[in-house]
Amino acid sequence: MGKLTLQREDNIATVTLSNPGKLNALDIAMWRELTTTFQTLSQDESLRCVIIRGKNGNFAAGADIAEFKAQRADAVQGITYHVDIIAPALDAIGNSLHPTIAAIEGVCVGGGLEIACACDLRIAAPDSRFGIPIKRLGFALAPTEMQDLLQLAGLATTLEILLEGRVFNADEAMRKGLLHRIAGDVHAEARQAAKRIAEGAPQAARMNKKLARRLSPRPNALTRQELLDAYALLDSQDYHEGVDAFIHNRPPVFAGK
Repeated sequence: MGKLTLQREDNIATVTLSNPGKLNALDIAMWRELTTTFQTLSQDESLRCVIIRGKNGNFAAGADIAEFKAQRADAVQGITYHVDIIAPALDAIGNSLHPTIAAIEGVCVGGGLEIACACDLRIAAPDSRFGIPIKRLGFALAPTEMQDLLQLAGLATTLEILLEGRVFNADEAMRKGLLHRIAGDVHAEARQAAKRIAEGAPQAARMNKKLARRLSPRPNALTRQELLDAYALLDSQDYHEGVDAFIHNRPPVFAGK
């Protein structure tokens, strides 16, 4: 099982994702712990900034697909998985009272990239890798998880990332608008950025966050039918083929059914 660790130094907190052997892929327990951790941190007004990072040279490889056959096997489970488990975690990060920094190295794909996109700043190592190769699973990106990517990358680039499903390097991620900067020592750079934030007036930083989110355009909420349509793919043969192929490390064969 994976876990989160929380460390604090002065007025800066660091949340570390850890799932050894799975490139820090997040299982359900980790997603839930991410929600409660950031909700708790938001109640601590003595903090000034939160850094999120991964352990052992990787940020996160997304959701733990090994759970999908049992926990995300059809549309009903899929709505629960994404709306009740993943969405609250991303909301807790995005709506954090404190500015947040993603310190990225190694793999940052799928749900890992979604976590990074929910942060206020993203700093990456030169050899880090990005993408959302969800097309291999026969499933579309969940609506609530697409919003932050669209905000950063725009329509054209979001579609490129999702339709091609490529994994790309930090330089390309920078060009696509996903990163603020690339640093040789990503953790030292993230720490320096956090210190600069912490030196400012905390109430001003929090208001900047609040106003920036309020003034950024957001789409109207999906209708119930649109939500059901988005998750109907989880009842398709292609989705089950994609998950089975991933688990057994073979290329998927999609039939369009």
